[in-house]
Amino acid sequence: MTHSDDAPPAMPQDAHERDRIAEVGSRAWSNPRPAACYQLVIVGAGPAGIAAAKMAAALGARVALVESNRTGGSCLNNGSVPSKTIIRTAQLYAEMRDAKRYGGQIPDDINVDFPAVMERVRRIRTHLGAGDSVCRLATAGIDMFLGEACFSGPGTLMVNGEALRFERALVATGARPKVPSIPGLTEAGYLTNENVFDLTELPRRLMVIGGGPLGCELAQALCRLGAQVTIVQDLPLFLGKEERDAAQILSDAFARDGIHIRLNTIATAVRVDAGVKQVDLLSDDYRNTVPVDAILTGVGHSPYVDGLGLEAAGIDVDAADGIRVDDFLRTSNPRIYAAGDVCLAHKYTHTAEAAARIVVRNALLGGHERLSALVVPWCTFTDPEIAHVGLYVREANHMDIPVKTFTIPMHEVDRAVIDSEENGFVKIHVRERTDKILGATIVARDAGDMINEITLAMVAGIGLRTLAKVIHAYPTRAAAIQQAAQAYCRTASLQAYRKDVGAGRCVEDAG
Repeated sequence: MTHSDDAPPAMPQDAHERDRIAEVGSRAWSNPRPAACYQLVIVGAGPAGIAAAKMAAALGARVALVESNRTGGSCLNNGSVPSKTIIRTAQLYAEMRDAKRYGGQIPDDINVDFPAVMERVRRIRTHLGAGDSVCRLATAGIDMFLGEACFSGPGTLMVNGEALRFERALVATGARPKVPSIPGLTEAGYLTNENVFDLTELPRRLMVIGGGPLGCELAQALCRLGAQVTIVQDLPLFLGKEERDAAQILSDAFARDGIHIRLNTIATAVRVDAGVKQVDLLSDDYRNTVPVDAILTGVGHSPYVDGLGLEAAGIDVDAADGIRVDDFLRTSNPRIYAAGDVCLAHKYTHTAEAAARIVVRNALLGGHERLSALVVPWCTFTDPEIAHVGLYVREANHMDIPVKTFTIPMHEVDRAVIDSEENGFVKIHVRERTDKILGATIVARDAGDMINEITLAMVAGIGLRTLAKVIHAYPTRAAAIQQAAQAYCRTASLQAYRKDVGAGRCVEDAG
């Protein structure tokens, strides 16, 4: 949330914003009379809550969905939708400035119209939000309740003084931005993903604290739109969970974009001097101060569990990790489930929706589906994108699983060369002496789309030997996946040949 007098100018109440508020907030909405008992009550109308409500209603269940703010959750209002919208516009400006790389001419006068950039954000957000509006959800057979929710017992939820009794419930309240404990930060004012998309003027000098996905995406996008960006990360590289060579490629891309990179650095204090924020930094024993006009924090999120009366419902919760759930997504109260950012380590929209569908099948259909059975890909939408699915090598080693890795650099992929997008790779890990895919990392312009092919193969139990037979349209970046699979086949054939020759057998076709 915005603090002190650092609040950005209020989002203009243009037609797009008025329509969005009307659709997802519906101030004039009157809550329905509660049913005697609901088969499923859901707290939180973000991706998980909406997915569960729609699925349960389609099954014919009596469903109540409760939202205290706006439907769509952070994904629609201040997460993936607005951030990826800005990223696309920033990419356009980056390509204009880099026109010579494509044999073109750099335009004489490249002016960024930041208000127009943000108008596009509002327009797209409003368009996509219409599908999950309060009225649209109610039309789908869902009892919509707007207001603060609080459990009053193991089977009752209170909303604006009304009691909603249920057989089963789902908590899907999401998460809120973490704020680093830096002396003076609150007094100086800062931005998070909850309000950065309300900006109407681009900060001339921006510091981004945090090298996770959110910090990296917005640092690059706002730099490409014209801000002087400094990114401060307390670790040696960005994206601490990703492959180190992937993080290094991203670090190099940031440097080319002109981002000032401060790794192994912490912000020790913030103060305001003559209207300018002064941020004290410490790198090993080196101290210096950087003046900025705005500070954006991107150090992760904390589960939203305050004020829900979880103790009254018998739900165990951890302040850092959120609601405790078992592999079936049940809480310590077997009648109540949780899904999404309020309980999951992987805080992604697609994971939240997948978990919500597990809840509905388990809670209403007597299923026994497990969260651990999901194969979850993810992507950081920088340029290049970094996408991953499955195990990392370090995780496989920790589990004593022997691994063989097949890597194709993007400079060996014709389409990447054609597009002058040669930085990156496709890296696929298999269990040694088999073609079973354990995991993969892709660094490329379209890595988020490319990772889906490998995810499908893992879910379907398709190995690299079969992927090698899949004909890929030429020229595409996804051909790198086929090339990695073919590299596996060549290795397997060579091993088979050597084994047969060593045994004195005549081999006509080692493939």
